[in-house]
Amino acid sequence: MQDNSVDNPAQLDLFDDGSGSLSSVTDIGRAARGTASRSGALRDLPEFRVVRSTRRKRSIQAFRTNGIIEIHMPAKISRRQENELIPEMIAMVLEREARARKGDEVLLHMSAELLGSLLPEFSERPSSVTWRPMRERWGSCTTLDRTIRISQRLNNAPEYALKYVLFHELIHLRIAGHDDNFYELLERYPDKERAEAFLEGYEAGIAGTPDEISLNIGI
Repeated sequence: MQDNSVDNPAQLDLFDDGSGSLSSVTDIGRAARGTASRSGALRDLPEFRVVRSTRRKRSIQAFRTNGIIEIHMPAKISRRQENELIPEMIAMVLEREARARKGDEVLLHMSAELLGSLLPEFSERPSSVTWRPMRERWGSCTTLDRTIRISQRLNNAPEYALKYVLFHELIHLRIAGHDDNFYELLERYPDKERAEAFLEGYEAGIAGTPDEISLNIGI
């Protein structure tokens, strides 16, 4: 569905009608995968949920929260319009995420900075530092071949949290386990408590206010 009032995703936030707070949720859409009531095309999309609100009049908003793309829209919108708008909003969220996504070279650069500033006595250097789809762990390091992997969930995390996880794995280049020597080195990280608080909040689904995609619709 094309909306002539929106030229590009960078302008979308200008169309927020200010009704983001929800006093009445009239319908919670189901996740796309495995939902028989959704069309085949929608079932092929990344996992999402739809939230309808009587407070929302003309705008719809989409953002990712705790791994799921959440789409907020007016309660009075028709099911046909909903099915047309869902792929459009998801595509804009994915496009924004792709523009913001960091590459492996960013991790290598951060590693060099951390080793130079916080672990100057280390002669060990990672043979590779790469993003990997990891849902159970933030990162991992194989001491034997000096490879480091960082969870893709952290790609858009604050830099201080990402660097903390990376610093943790860099220490494993020399120390395989989590002994007293490991934790003594980990204490060198200046934002350790702040980063740990963020990671705990992320796991609980309260990592902060997500970035939103907003779109004004005529209904």
